[in-house]
Amino acid sequence: MIIVHHLDDSRSQRILWLLEELGLPYEIKQHKRDPQTRLAPPELKKVHPLGKSPVIEDDGGVVAESGAIVDHILRRYGNGRLQPAISDPQYDDYVHWMHYAEGSAMPALIIRINVARVGDAAAPMLPRLDAEIALQLHYIDSALAGRPYILGNELTAADIQLSFVGELAAARFGITNYSNVGAWIKRFQARPAYQTALSRGGAYSFA
Repeated sequence: MIIVHHLDDSRSQRILWLLEELGLPYEIKQHKRDPQTRLAPPELKKVHPLGKSPVIEDDGGVVAESGAIVDHILRRYGNGRLQPAISDPQYDDYVHWMHYAEGSAMPALIIRINVARVGDAAAPMLPRLDAEIALQLHYIDSALAGRPYILGNELTAADIQLSFVGELAAARFGITNYSNVGAWIKRFQARPAYQTALSRGGAYSFA
């Protein structure tokens, strides 16, 4: 059985959601952030040297990094679900969004959040960082125009991978100027599998 090392308020929530969408059995090992530093607890380093979440154990192996975990689960257990076939013209778009989520979108948000913690000394840098976030959110919002999910009418794992970007942006920066992103978030958060993942995973500030 897949074991998900789940950290509160983290990207590991996406993995629970993916598993629920696929109807797969799994076990959760809960980990809690340090209340002062908000860092992951040191015991996660016993699972993987980086000490980050998400990380899963499956069939005697350990897989870290959200995209690698999603790919691992779909290759082993997906049976073609939640992704286009390689022969499908949309497959390249699917791969793009899978990598884009952590390669371009998340760094823009995380850098802005961390730089702001410096205090007044960071003020001159914030407009440029805010412009980068606006660029990323406009890109996602435009891609969602006229469609319920990022590739069209059906949810794919690309939506799941990208979901934390939308939720974090909504919670930390506001997305009132990005109505398609807002509607997309409401749509996927209403899915039964998403709600079941929330009930199993525990506290999650971004839903």
